[in-house]
Amino acid sequence: MRDPLNGSPPEAPKPATIYDVAERANVSIKTVSKVINNLPEVSRLTRSRVQAVIEELSYRPNQLARGLASQRSFMVGLFCDAPAAGSGYIARIQMAILTMCQKEGYHLIVECIHATNQNIAQQVHALVAQSKLAGVVLTPPLSDLPTLIDALKATGTPIVRFSPEAAVPDVIDVDIDNCQAAYDITKYLIGLGHRRIGFIRGPLEHADARARYEGYCRAIAEADIPFLDEYCQTGNYTYRAGMLAGEKLLTLKDRPTAIFASNDDMASGVMASSIRYNLRLPQDLSVAGFDDAIFAHAMYPRLTTCRQPIADMAEAAFLALIHHGDKPIGPLTLPHKIIVRGSTARPPTA
Repeated sequence: MRDPLNGSPPEAPKPATIYDVAERANVSIKTVSKVINNLPEVSRLTRSRVQAVIEELSYRPNQLARGLASQRSFMVGLFCDAPAAGSGYIARIQMAILTMCQKEGYHLIVECIHATNQNIAQQVHALVAQSKLAGVVLTPPLSDLPTLIDALKATGTPIVRFSPEAAVPDVIDVDIDNCQAAYDITKYLIGLGHRRIGFIRGPLEHADARARYEGYCRAIAEADIPFLDEYCQTGNYTYRAGMLAGEKLLTLKDRPTAIFASNDDMASGVMASSIRYNLRLPQDLSVAGFDDAIFAHAMYPRLTTCRQPIADMAEAAFLALIHHGDKPIGPLTLPHKIIVRGSTARPPTA
């Protein structure tokens, strides 16, 4: 659409400034700044009025200016390994942290870091220098990558890690007890009467994958079930990996009556493979997963799984970052829960 007077397109409305907010709310610019930065010394009534005007004018603070004024950064980084970037696990962490950022007035930068990259230190130093990150959340397998951790610590950047294996000084860890969780779900399958239980572990470079494998092994050992190498397959946490591993397990002479996959993506791949071999779930084969992804209760039959409270873990990670240095924070271990649905039952009698 063109301006009828001069034939040129009309100018786009200018974004609201902090001066506009102050004028509309009838307060000083300093007061608006305190509200934006969640600083004290502002009454509840004044804070509510300023926040209402900010929403009314759709005011977006300039993050760089905001950081310079308060000597704080309002940018949080989420680092993930490139192959894992497309997984539902990473997407759920990203969405949960993004929600917290929006709630608290922060911005999120997502960066894919190749664990095999020889120039990680240079990449990290450049990124931190450009973005002035308030902190970084690391996901597996980056959680246990010394080169990356050392590079971030050298820049003074606070770090929170998801599901690491070994503790690192001055780094906060957020996790569940992966070993116990895998033990619990394997014991549940044993309790149903299964003794031929297949297991699909995740990538061996992931600490959580190794812990879940340990939990599976401990449960079958306690039940005096012989450990069979052919009942254990390895995947990379993807649907396709679950299909391939499922085919190997289902074509064994004495195929498993139950298969426990280390995440829901691989469990859904196993369920797809079972169709190829005309197996009914759960009458002929029980399948269990891990994570409680969104699709776990949308597929048929609905998937028995271990619920990992990813949203709560991400929220805890974010709060640990922005309050870093306020008080010492140790490892944060959140509870898991076994969710029993229709994909598991007693083994077939034949």
